[in-house]
Amino acid sequence: MFINTKNKLIWKNGSFEKWDDSNVHVLSHTLHYGTGVFEGVRAYNTSSGPAIFRLNDHTNRLFSAADKISIKIPFSEDQLNKAQCDAFNINKLSEGYIRPIVYLGNEGLGLRARDLSVNVAVAAWEWPSYMDPKAKESGISVIKSSYQQYENPLHSGNKIIGTYFSNTMALHEAQDCGADEALMMDKNGFISEGSGENIFIVKDSKIYTPTTNHCLNGITRQSIIEIAKESAIEVIEKDIEYDELANADEAFFTGTAVEITPITKLDNKLISSGKRGNITYDLQKRFEDIISGKDNKFKHWLTFTKK
Repeated sequence: MFINTKNKLIWKNGSFEKWDDSNVHVLSHTLHYGTGVFEGVRAYNTSSGPAIFRLNDHTNRLFSAADKISIKIPFSEDQLNKAQCDAFNINKLSEGYIRPIVYLGNEGLGLRARDLSVNVAVAAWEWPSYMDPKAKESGISVIKSSYQQYENPLHSGNKIIGTYFSNTMALHEAQDCGADEALMMDKNGFISEGSGENIFIVKDSKIYTPTTNHCLNGITRQSIIEIAKESAIEVIEKDIEYDELANADEAFFTGTAVEITPITKLDNKLISSGKRGNITYDLQKRFEDIISGKDNKFKHWLTFTKK
């Protein structure tokens, strides 16, 4: 739940407005047809002040996704980066979540999304953990979803508004069955991702993760691949079958919200010992050092909000 919204401000189209005054018209094209893009970004407290994790990469992906659905963002990447830092600072946050969003206006309605205003907003708020903090150690349970991931790589590979309803339904289904998360399959029956996370499995000290043909190439996913390789752990991208996850030595989700969270149960059956594995733990510790500014090798991934 959002807190302290009375005192929060949201950046929209170049200036700040009160949180409760930030509205979108009911006839916004995006509300009806999902024509828009967004990003999910985290910032962490460090000894040198708040730092946004891989800000440039997130903003670059936002612009790339907008371009793929023919939306021209009326700000530069540098301007959007500054807006995210400013939104974080003006709300006096030391760590939290940032949501940039691009949506079309209400000058007309219909499938022709022409001559409509392009609006850009950035909100920032406290969000200490998406999952129960204990899940980072004990792990979470997942069930195979009856909802398939999108067949269109444009939808599954970009954060496009309106393409997440299957993910929402998959998560609700999992929670209704008593699980923490959903396991979504692609059109070919291979593992795709969670409802909002990338997935990795460990077998015989090697890490495996699905290709990005039918899942988002997450920023945290990319980070973990690079960290693992730098730690001399082999990472293999391939089509992964359900049984490979069931028989894995370890498994974990990655994402901006979940960071690195172990998966210890699949369809009510334990994965291996049912406990967090050593490789997962080592990656968690390395990631924590990076986001807290303690790892100089990856300090270029941090953008400090206060210069």
